[in-house]
Amino acid sequence: MFSFRADPAPRARRGIAALLTATTIGLALGAAPALAEGESMSDAARAALRAEIRAYLLDNPEVIFEAVAEYERRTMAQQADMDATLIEINAEDLFADAHSWQGGNLDGDVTLVEFMDYRCGFCRRALPQMMEFTEQDGNVRLVIKEFPILGPASEAMSRFAVAVLQLSDPDTYFAAHERLMNLQGEPDETTLTALAIELGLDGAAVLERMRSEAVTQVLAENRALAQRLQISGTPSFIMGSEGGQAELLRGFLPASELHSIAADLRG
Repeated sequence: MFSFRADPAPRARRGIAALLTATTIGLALGAAPALAEGESMSDAARAALRAEIRAYLLDNPEVIFEAVAEYERRTMAQQADMDATLIEINAEDLFADAHSWQGGNLDGDVTLVEFMDYRCGFCRRALPQMMEFTEQDGNVRLVIKEFPILGPASEAMSRFAVAVLQLSDPDTYFAAHERLMNLQGEPDETTLTALAIELGLDGAAVLERMRSEAVTQVLAENRALAQRLQISGTPSFIMGSEGGQAELLRGFLPASELHSIAADLRG
């Protein structure tokens, strides 16, 4: 079983908006001891301070970027610590539940978990990148979490996939997974029945299982897990290594970046 700790060098995967007020900058420069001590300032003193700060920043504009970079570094470090804690708390449900499809190298030293939606364009783009990474690496276990969040069509497709896994085997599930990722039409009963037959299954049995409490329970558990991990979009990934590190990765990632992250986690 994996155990996890925060990555000491988290990646900045999203932009940040930093609002630096004159008071904050002044305190950072040591230019406003009166404010720091809670003393009042006259209008003239306040205007003089603002003029001094403005002049300093005009002469040294790089200070603003340094402050934003430091703010971003601290924010990302805090987020990484929070993510690692959430992953550790939910490790059993993430990496060892009994209802999710597993593929790749089942004995791999790195596990990549994906929360996905069949109607998500970035999930469709991510699938070949994820498979390229897995095949090239050779030591990665994959786990797919059905996480339909884009409406009734997404729900129907995930229900179909879960039903296929419950009624057949991992290979048939992944064949269904790939076809659903490339499905262009609506996932109505006719389309899904035809797909089930194409996969060698009883179409009526699959449709019946789609409506079952067993399938509903799987999707409910996946949604609850995503909520605990503060995941609200797809694709979202969690990559963890036997060495104990793990990262929560939000959004589309190319194979090259997945390779880089795996190397860092193993490092």
